[in-house]
Amino acid sequence: MTGCLTVGTAVLHLALGSFTLSWTHSVEHVAWQEDWRINGHMLTLERSRLKGSGAGMEPGPDAVLKDGWWVSTGHLEVPALMLAASGATGAGWTFCADGQCRVIGADRAAPIKVAPCKTEAVKRTEPVPD
Repeated sequence: MTGCLTVGTAVLHLALGSFTLSWTHSVEHVAWQEDWRINGHMLTLERSRLKGSGAGMEPGPDAVLKDGWWVSTGHLEVPALMLAASGATGAGWTFCADGQCRVIGADRAAPIKVAPCKTEAVKRTEPVPD
């Protein structure tokens, strides 16, 4: 299933209609990964994985410990994600789709909005912002 996604000012046409975000929590220094799917005009969280918990990062209610990760099915559907780009951690977010990954939000900047394209979305693909 294909999908169109805006990441900051870039328009991406995803062959699989899904993407993964991963990052390290800035306070707890715990790895976190989320698998998202474009569902019309919404983003649906399909699965999350955490290497630990604390400071507001508790695993979902159905989470099971598998290979050192708390794995939970998604319990969320949102119109958009706003990713902080504080530059405080230096690591940013890793955005992966269609077999390619790129770090975004590692430098201090405005938050990065990730959302399904509007129906009148531009028919071009631009590089994902750093």
